[in-house]
Amino acid sequence: MAFSADELRVLRRALAVALRPTRHTTGAPDAPAAYDADGAQEVQEYLRLAEAVDEAAREGGRLRAFLLTDLARYREALPGSASGYLAQLQEALAAGYDPAPADLAALRSLCAGARGPDENARRTALLRRCESLAEQFVRARLRALPGGRGAGEPEPAPRPAPVRPQPKAPRPGRPVPTPGEVFPPRRKPVPPPAARTA
Repeated sequence: MAFSADELRVLRRALAVALRPTRHTTGAPDAPAAYDADGAQEVQEYLRLAEAVDEAAREGGRLRAFLLTDLARYREALPGSASGYLAQLQEALAAGYDPAPADLAALRSLCAGARGPDENARRTALLRRCESLAEQFVRARLRALPGGRGAGEPEPAPRPAPVRPQPKAPRPGRPVPTPGEVFPPRRKPVPPPAARTA
């Protein structure tokens, strides 16, 4: 039986609640610190289950690291390792892997060089799936940033485009000036009068 990361967190929280002393585990109305025999047995079982869950989480982490190392090795050997890479990528996706930009680039390259319509359709479907997962991953990261929208908040309504002021029409009674009026012609400078000699 395999658990996702979210399921493991929920299970750990449930175990933490179960390990707190209660009337059921102690048999006493005010839940004193000492457990009765049945309560102590339950606590031991919960502790063993918690240890098993932690070990399963560690084993899942080791398996994930192995899968990602193998996937990177196949990706570096492309295009010769196309069939192995595609199989490794599908296995990694099934284990909860979020495709990296290098995977998207590799898939686009493989789609361009696919032989046969069936293989092309298979690679294109895998590419679309990876693009969708990568987009979901980016959106989740953006929501987690300070100031980002929370997961429960609705999408904001699109804002209308700002209204630009229309240029004013010229007043009807005023004539449009000619270029000569706007830019009068230059006049040649007059030389200074010569000084008189006595």
